[in-house]
Amino acid sequence: MSTFLEEVNGRMGGVPIQRCFHCRKCTAGCPVAFAMEYNPNAVIKMIQMGMKDEVLTSSTIWLCASCETCVTRCPNDVDIARMMDTLREMAIESGASKGEKNIVKFHEAFLSSIKMGGRINEPMMLVQYKLKSGDLFSDMGLGLSMFMKGKIKPVSPRTKDMKSVREIFKATGK
Repeated sequence: MSTFLEEVNGRMGGVPIQRCFHCRKCTAGCPVAFAMEYNPNAVIKMIQMGMKDEVLTSSTIWLCASCETCVTRCPNDVDIARMMDTLREMAIESGASKGEKNIVKFHEAFLSSIKMGGRINEPMMLVQYKLKSGDLFSDMGLGLSMFMKGKIKPVSPRTKDMKSVREIFKATGK
C-alpha cells in the first residue's frame, strides 16, 4: 500500500514534492494565501506527514487560483499548482467533504462549458452553476449590472478546433 505522499507524487508526475525545503517563497507570492486555511508549503508538509483527510477536506485546495506564481518562485521547481489540481481530483474521487461547498459545483460547470464549446460560455456556465448550487438570486443585481455594461455577453464564441478539445477530455477521462 502506498503512502499519501507516494500517491500524490505518482499522480502528479514531474518534480517530487519532497524536494520542497519549506522556504515559503510559494506562500509569500500566493495572491490568495490570506484566505487559505493552510498555506501552500503547509499543504506539502501535511502530505509528507500523511494527513490525507485533512488535506482533501480543506478549503485550501479549492481556493488555489492555479495562477502558477508559486511555481515560478519555487527554487526547486516543485509544481504546487499541479499538486493542487491533483488534490482536487483526489478529493472529488474520494467523495471527501469539501471545505468550500459550492466550489466543486463551479468547477463542474466550468469544465462542462469548456467541453461543450471549447471556451467558456458565460451565460450557460452561470445557469448551470446556479442550478447546481441552488443559489439562484443572491447576486442577481450584480449579474444584471454586468450584463447591462456588456461584461457578460449573451452568446459566447466557440472554438474552431472542437476535435482537439474532445481529445483532451477523452485523454483525461473527463
